[in-house]
Amino acid sequence: MLTTVFVSDMDRAVKFYSEILGCKIEMRYGNEWAQLKSENGQILGLHPGSKESPAGVRGSIQIGIEVRDSIHKRVEDLTAKGVKFLGPVRDDEQILFAAFGDPDGNPLYLAQAKGQWA
Repeated sequence: MLTTVFVSDMDRAVKFYSEILGCKIEMRYGNEWAQLKSENGQILGLHPGSKESPAGVRGSIQIGIEVRDSIHKRVEDLTAKGVKFLGPVRDDEQILFAAFGDPDGNPLYLAQAKGQWA
């Protein structure tokens, strides 16, 4: 599965997803497309926003990043890199969540399974 995120500044977005979140750049075609892969194999496409698909519009999609080690440590590491979280880690019985956004405000979250779900 491929998730596409519409962005307003390709260089800024590629830097955020690769250098801050640690995704590996698989391909980049100038300022028209970049494809990255997370450490867990999730594929993410970055594409310039347009009138039809604006960057940073909230509510239509959220991208979750699975954390297998410690979500608290990951929040600490990302906060040190300038990521602003929208509150503390939330405990939702089977899953721990931590919400934040990319430079355009696209909603992202970290998720760590607990107990039998881990």
